[in-house]
Amino acid sequence: MQSSPQIQGRGRHKIRLPQWEQAKMLWGRRAERACVVDPVTNEQGTPEGVDQERSLKLLSFNIQVGIKTKAYSQYVTKGWKYLLPHEKRLTNLRRISDVVADYDLVALQEVDGGSIRSNNINQVEYLAKNGGFPYWYAQTNRDLGRLAQHGNGLLSRIAPHALEDHKLPGAIPGRGAVIARMPYAGDELVVVMLHLSLGDRSRHRQLAYIAELIAHERQVVVMGDMNTSLSRLMADSPLKNVNLRPTENPQPTYPAWQPSQVLDHILVSSNLVVKDFEVLGHRLSDHLPVALELAAVSRPAIQ
Repeated sequence: MQSSPQIQGRGRHKIRLPQWEQAKMLWGRRAERACVVDPVTNEQGTPEGVDQERSLKLLSFNIQVGIKTKAYSQYVTKGWKYLLPHEKRLTNLRRISDVVADYDLVALQEVDGGSIRSNNINQVEYLAKNGGFPYWYAQTNRDLGRLAQHGNGLLSRIAPHALEDHKLPGAIPGRGAVIARMPYAGDELVVVMLHLSLGDRSRHRQLAYIAELIAHERQVVVMGDMNTSLSRLMADSPLKNVNLRPTENPQPTYPAWQPSQVLDHILVSSNLVVKDFEVLGHRLSDHLPVALELAAVSRPAIQ
């Protein structure tokens, strides 16, 4: 891992984090570090990527810093795993890497960027390397030094045009969003990856912040652990005024051992074609991962 304001791969791809208008982005600021991984190459030595003529497979997964939970009681009896390292965490991460390897773009929530509790392993980097992703980014939202580096992560097989790191508003600091801008179907796709607060008031402020950022974008995907139901997102939040639609037949994602609440979502612009949507049955966290496949439909480039 390197400390740098860029994400790059052997000098071939360079994605600079944009400078912000400080007055407008009062609650948003860039992360202090970006993470780097070399691109995966084929036999000809060129980076492997995604064929823009085929569909795009997206995944959102709250991995609970690599902890597998089987019952509410384990939040207490196995709560020490949030603070201390343990052998089975790495085994579980290997299984998670097998899941994410089937996708082109992955949004991760509740990752550790390398601390005592994760055996000093940057979990985003680990999943990128084991899943064969050329590009990755780790966003730290709660920096507790050597004890914990808590945040979100991005895994991508596509070189983004730009990445934006946002710290979201809230009564308690520690929530964030990563926005990736990348080429897709003859246009730019804006993907917002986030983890929202539990409290209604903070979550409303966070959604208002995101809604303002994406209000004028043409192709948008918003995905992550939103800690609220789909009905409240679409009818009783600032997202109701943005051109986003949910997938059909939403399914519960939490708790993983007996799903009853739909907390993890993938929302898309109405002009994007959803080919498939699924909640996966992998019980490797306290949340189930959600997957969506976009059909590639070429559109005229923006003039």
